[in-house]
Amino acid sequence: MDNPARPIILTPMSIKTDIAIVGGGLNGPALALALAQAGFDVIVIDALPEPVRKNAAFDGRSYALAHASTRLLDAIGIWDGIADRTQPMLEIKVSDGRADMGPLSQFYLHFDHAELEEGPMGYMCEDRILRRAFLGAAEAEPRITLISNDKVVAQSTDGLARLTLASGADVEAQLIIGSDGRGSGTAERAGITRTGWGYGQTALVAAIAHEKPHNGIAHQFFMPPGPLAILPLPGNMSSIVWSETDETAARFAALDDEDFLHVLRPRFGDFLGDISLAGKRYTYPLSLSIATSFVAERVALVGDAAHGVHPIAGQGLNAGLRDVAALAQVLSEARQRGEDIARADVLERYQRWRRFDVATLALTTDASNRIFSSDNPLLRLGRDLGMGAINAVPGLRRRIMREAAGLSGDLPALMR
Repeated sequence: MDNPARPIILTPMSIKTDIAIVGGGLNGPALALALAQAGFDVIVIDALPEPVRKNAAFDGRSYALAHASTRLLDAIGIWDGIADRTQPMLEIKVSDGRADMGPLSQFYLHFDHAELEEGPMGYMCEDRILRRAFLGAAEAEPRITLISNDKVVAQSTDGLARLTLASGADVEAQLIIGSDGRGSGTAERAGITRTGWGYGQTALVAAIAHEKPHNGIAHQFFMPPGPLAILPLPGNMSSIVWSETDETAARFAALDDEDFLHVLRPRFGDFLGDISLAGKRYTYPLSLSIATSFVAERVALVGDAAHGVHPIAGQGLNAGLRDVAALAQVLSEARQRGEDIARADVLERYQRWRRFDVATLALTTDASNRIFSSDNPLLRLGRDLGMGAINAVPGLRRRIMREAAGLSGDLPALMR
């Protein structure tokens, strides 16, 4: 069988391809691999230099990959290469309390993977491991061309999609896909606006080493200023995503490591023994940001370019990977039927598929953050009783577990 050809280079500064993806983070390369396997020629344009992607050191930034997301990674040839460097999440404990109470209070939710037939609810994986795996797989795929250290400066969609890069190169494609984050230039150039609001919260993110094993248990501890997630990594290590008010987070971020640990310990608790910092600390302002449309003329958006939600449920990347699987399926089926893959009704199929799911996720995370980020005694009692009630009903608890694992709803083929 003949090897598939790479995109056609018309001149040293002009490239023609089927699909151009703007953004080389995680969703962009994942989509490129899915599309290449479906027979499309793809260009991925990444603003970061390639060595930065390849040589990232341990910094504690990690993702909770839902079970359905690992199915997608397996389908596009990524999972086997990273599985032994991930940490299965065997249990999740969700509790309410205050800073001096530790991560468990009288009322809490307990999810155990033993109640699912499919296995662990998800896996924790470091950002750097995922990025290297995607980059390596994309480099090895002859239908994918990677353009690094370059960015789009102009975009047009009159008949065909055209991109002009800062380097002076021109890219011509049937379809442009924006995977370039919440501040998506692809969306802005296509005239797509955004709606949303800030939460007045900032996430403090770091890796924590601890004396005792975590046993694959993830904790979500709700405090009035915002939640603290303690997520297991391989070895005696966990990743924390700690939400505080903007003012308090700025003050804590400015502390040296020892003082930072001093304010973290009462919130973290002593259930894992003594703790210490491993790697750098990061801060991220938290907001809800949803594109008013996921599609425009010869343009589609995926991941944070389409929707950015509160990290309270750890579903940001998983929602993006659902976009990837859904869009790859819609475009592949359209091509098999002989349709123009960038036709408005084709792109609308993708938008209809993803819009309701994203709206539901946005409303759920927004409501959960507002309900749990309150110290009102009546509200606290109500949510504690609610968690206790859910925990006592196995059928309801299992349904929530399947939602968290990404195993419910209209799953794209790559996630089944």
